[in-house]
Amino acid sequence: MIPTDLWTPADGLILEPNAERAVRESSENLALTAGPGAGKTEMLAQRADFLLRTGTCRYPHRILAISFKTDACRNLKERVSRRCGPALSVRFDSYTFHGFAKRIIDRFRPALTGRDRLDHDYTIGTERIEGRQITFGDLIPLATQIVENSKIARNAIQLTYRDVFLDEFQDCTDSQYELIKAIFLDTQIRLTAVGDTKQRIMGWAGALDGIFQTFASDFNATGLNMYRNFRSKPRLLRLQNEIIKILDPASVMPPDQLQGGAGEIHILNFENSQEEAEVLALMIASWIETEKIPLGEIAILVSKQAELYTDKLVVALESHDIPIRNESQLQDPLSEPLTRLIVDYLLVVFGSRQPAGYIRLMNQILEIDFDDLDLADELKQKNDWNRFFQSERKLVELDGGAKASFETVWSLIEKFIKRIGRRKIVALSPEYESTFRRKQVFREAKEIIRKSLAMESNIEEAIGHLTDDQAVKVLTIHKSKGLEFDTVIILGVENQNFWGTHDEKLCAFFVGVSRAKKRLVMTCSSERPRPDGHTGTWHKFREPQEEFLGFAEGI
Repeated sequence: MIPTDLWTPADGLILEPNAERAVRESSENLALTAGPGAGKTEMLAQRADFLLRTGTCRYPHRILAISFKTDACRNLKERVSRRCGPALSVRFDSYTFHGFAKRIIDRFRPALTGRDRLDHDYTIGTERIEGRQITFGDLIPLATQIVENSKIARNAIQLTYRDVFLDEFQDCTDSQYELIKAIFLDTQIRLTAVGDTKQRIMGWAGALDGIFQTFASDFNATGLNMYRNFRSKPRLLRLQNEIIKILDPASVMPPDQLQGGAGEIHILNFENSQEEAEVLALMIASWIETEKIPLGEIAILVSKQAELYTDKLVVALESHDIPIRNESQLQDPLSEPLTRLIVDYLLVVFGSRQPAGYIRLMNQILEIDFDDLDLADELKQKNDWNRFFQSERKLVELDGGAKASFETVWSLIEKFIKRIGRRKIVALSPEYESTFRRKQVFREAKEIIRKSLAMESNIEEAIGHLTDDQAVKVLTIHKSKGLEFDTVIILGVENQNFWGTHDEKLCAFFVGVSRAKKRLVMTCSSERPRPDGHTGTWHKFREPQEEFLGFAEGI
């Protein structure tokens, strides 16, 4: 434990004034808005480091972080572990809203009565069966009912946590906010809500308008803004700033944060989508071969219907032997921690050089083993796992190596999962406490791997195509939210490709351009023939979205 005035940000990071204030706040609730790339997740990790290392969050109290996606939970947990070490980070709980709600239900299930009562071995499925099964949609309402009606449950949670982080708070729905209020309103628990009002693209899911104002009023929270985008180069920042002037004039970045000539912005106009595909494929091949940009650092973003707009580009990339990963078709398989664990295990066993997969795998294994380990035994545990991996690689070599059958691959996975053990699998995600959900994810992972091996006989390449770092990524702007890439191509910046109100379209465009760290390429095509097999509405002839492209003028 160190005095608060002697604490400094981990890894020598320099925080802007408002971020530093947010990190060190010890009494007030905070409503912190920030632009994409401004370091929201890092700020939360530094705040956790401050609270734990200075004893501001005093033992045995814990910190609760609630995010909207499983991968965001994992990312924040990993950052906190790197910042303050495993001995302190065990007091940092990171859940999705549904994961947190399920823990409440599991712990205080007897508080549910009447038609809402649940057996101890209840499952989660697609329909409600009284006493025996609930749906995912039931989790948050039932958890809210428990804490509203049970003083024991409410007090137990309040006594556990001294600090609560609410990440990507702009996407909070009304039912999720009711759960937060039911537990934490009018308590001494410090709440830090973080998000970006310019990225609120979850309106279809019931996200509240003006959620930060509502939260600030209900919880008497202090509002702060973070401006600096640590992701993008200056030229890209200036483009983003032009959009911010329209979306949120109060959040315009100061000129001294936008100086410099680094960064690239390109607008490419094509006669047709075939020409577009061929030119882009050549450019991507050059970036990979000449600039040595990792495949996973290149993203192709489309406003909507990514598979329809990239059909010709996919063929062109394949002609250059460039692997491509369509996020919309894969339905985020690697957002599931169990699937991620299995894929990284296969990369380690079948891959020749997979350092990223190995690091992810060992981090996950050692983290879920932590409760069983004395810190002095961590090295021994790591060596035991390395010997296991080596023995499995030898078995693979004897049974066809990278050409092994699916049956062989799956038998290795089952052996690995058995070694991990059910209890530790459950530790990967609170949702896996449901036997139904755990088996469902396992079946989905099996089908994903089966399909990958059917399309590519080399196992290392087949599995590599599933990972973030082994393929160029194709995804909608919506799915790109929270991600970042060296180079971003926004395909089809055309009137026919951006729908909705002006603010909705501009918000989506802002999210897309702010994914790029170094290079942004925007394309327009005068003609896009109807994709084969598509029978829905389609516009063959296109016009450029002049307003959006105009933001790049003079940058």
